[in-house]
Amino acid sequence: MQIEYFLLIDRILDLRLDEKTITVEAKVPTESTIFEGHFPGYPIMPGVLLIESMAQTSGWLLLALMKFERMPFLAAVKEAKMRGFVSPGEVLTVEANVLHEGSGYAMTEARVKVGGKLRSNATITFSHVPFPNPELRGHMDAVAERVGFPQQVLQR
Repeated sequence: MQIEYFLLIDRILDLRLDEKTITVEAKVPTESTIFEGHFPGYPIMPGVLLIESMAQTSGWLLLALMKFERMPFLAAVKEAKMRGFVSPGEVLTVEANVLHEGSGYAMTEARVKVGGKLRSNATITFSHVPFPNPELRGHMDAVAERVGFPQQVLQR
C-alpha cells in the first residue's frame, strides 16, 4: 500500500468474472505521514482511506468486467460503516461484488476485513466512461501489472 500515491491495493488474490467478485490484499504501512495527524500516539487508518480501498477494489472488478475498455470513477458512497480500527502494519483483505450494472453506472458492495473480522463495509456507485486519454490507460496498465491483475480474464 502506497498511501501518498493513492495506490491502496497491493495484489489481487482472486477475481471471478462469472460470479462478479474480487478479493485483494493490502498491507497498511507501519509508517506514513498520514499517521502523524491521525492520531498522534494512537495511529489508525482514516475511514476515508478504507472507503477508498473498497472503491479501488471495486474498480478493479469493474475494469475486468468491462475488459479495460471503460474507466470507472467513484460517484457515490452509501451505507458506509466503520466497524473497527485498522492499525499500521495490519493486512487488509478487501472483497467486492457487483450489485448492479447498466446505463453507464455500476453499484458494488465491498468489505474490509482484518484477520477475517469485518472492519468496514459500504455500497459504492461508479460512473464509467471510455478512457479519457492514453496516459491514464497506460497508468492503469502499469498498476494492473504491479497488483498482479490476471491478464487471462481479458482474453475470454
